[in-house]
Amino acid sequence: MHLDPSGFVAGQELVQALEKHSSAVPCDQERTLFHQGDEAVGVFILHSGQATLTMQSNSGEVVLRIESGPGSLLGLPGLIGNRPYSLTAIAHPGSQVSFVAREAFLRLMDQNPALSFKVLQVLAAEVHTARQAIFAG
Repeated sequence: MHLDPSGFVAGQELVQALEKHSSAVPCDQERTLFHQGDEAVGVFILHSGQATLTMQSNSGEVVLRIESGPGSLLGLPGLIGNRPYSLTAIAHPGSQVSFVAREAFLRLMDQNPALSFKVLQVLAAEVHTARQAIFAG
């Protein structure tokens, strides 16, 4: 299944605000960012490169591919929903990724409610993208 990568992309203002609270994640080799079922400890920003998202289901593994896009956010639904990550995310070699810890993310949202609305827009786009992929395929 292929998802439109725009469903995971945040606007420049949100990405810039998050970057101020992020740390780089080395991706010289393939790098697992998080596993499905892990506690959501933060959100990852894919600056360039690619990440593959997989999900285990009752019928096996489903592979979703997200191509590079400045501002792609990975792990956001689990973080916002205070639930485990629902997917496994693997960054491809050479990708540029940064990580924002849960505490820093929540503090930023609390201090700047306008950014919270931008996060909701990303989540809404992700839901829309997932629905399109499910019902179109």
